[in-house]
Amino acid sequence: MAVSVRLPTVLRPHAAGQTVVEADAGSVGDIIAGLVARFPGMSGHLLKESGELQRFVNIYVDDEDIRYLDKAATAVADGAELTILPAVAGGA
Repeated sequence: MAVSVRLPTVLRPHAAGQTVVEADAGSVGDIIAGLVARFPGMSGHLLKESGELQRFVNIYVDDEDIRYLDKAATAVADGAELTILPAVAGGA
């Protein structure tokens, strides 16, 4: 089995328009590294030059925010769903 990765609109052009891609189970960091290897155009959207996750990217594993788990080291099991959401800011 694999992990389903839900992509936000901004990343879909880098994945041939797909809304969901499959990845091998592992840590969130491993999954993101795999996505960037498959779809290099996602790199700047997901990772800083240092290789760390961008602070404005929110990632959830089965609706649990990884910031409250083990961050990039959070384990993602077969059959789980990983959702990537860009942070939204602004207002009046």
